[in-house]
Amino acid sequence: MYLFCAGIYIFFIIHSVSGDGARFVVGEAQDEDVGENAVQGYTLQQNTNFKLNINSNSVGRKYCELILDKELDRENKNDISLVLTAFDGGSPQRSGTVIIHVTVLDANDNAPVFSQTVYKASLPENSPPDTLVITVTATDADEGLNSEVTYQFGHLSSKNHVFSIDHKTGEVKVKELIDYEKLPSYEMQISAKDGLGLVSYATLIIDITDVNDNAPVINLKSLTNQIPENVSPGTEVGIINVQDRDSENNRQVRCSLQTGVPFKLCPHFSSPSLLLSWV
Repeated sequence: MYLFCAGIYIFFIIHSVSGDGARFVVGEAQDEDVGENAVQGYTLQQNTNFKLNINSNSVGRKYCELILDKELDRENKNDISLVLTAFDGGSPQRSGTVIIHVTVLDANDNAPVFSQTVYKASLPENSPPDTLVITVTATDADEGLNSEVTYQFGHLSSKNHVFSIDHKTGEVKVKELIDYEKLPSYEMQISAKDGLGLVSYATLIIDITDVNDNAPVINLKSLTNQIPENVSPGTEVGIINVQDRDSENNRQVRCSLQTGVPFKLCPHFSSPSLLLSWV
């Protein structure tokens, strides 16, 4: 039986950014025999990341080293166990084994990933400050500082400064007054950055819904100052224009005159106005 210098276990801690061809000396197995009965070679259990290189020292004793054959990925596997066997040249041949434990350290090789590339939210106008609009989320497959994600808006135009984002939680909230009549939709870019500076981006679209917060406005576009007596029924005496700055159903208006007056309202077919005519 053979004993390696480190005993029955050998431990390596290897950074995941170690490049292909990186070498890690294992050392030599100890055999009290000499000549052909001493250590003649080593074999490594088949694996996907390492291959074995065998060398001889100045006195002819064989030792081995691991060579990184395929880049390590901590996110795929952070701990690797390898079986190394030493064998002699005697008859019967004898062998000994050692377990090599490889711990893979994290490298900042993953940028944060948003749960969506485009986030959409709907918000009533006039929502008060601190109203939660949406929470964006990004995750980072690294660990420790490399996985800590912070959020912020990309470059904002002055019209988009009505929202704030929590750098830690990704919560987007109302910061200033939202007015549908000024701007019915907002689009902005959000970045997620990890502890060492890798960044990813997502788009946030916020559609503002209208609230019936505008009363109709009546404008007299023309009005006859004096109406002759005995004027014929249906004679136009004025044009009234009514507008509401709200949208959809909130901008639909109904007009009426008080009862008991000798006038009526009729649609003005050449414009969105009403005719005031003599009855």
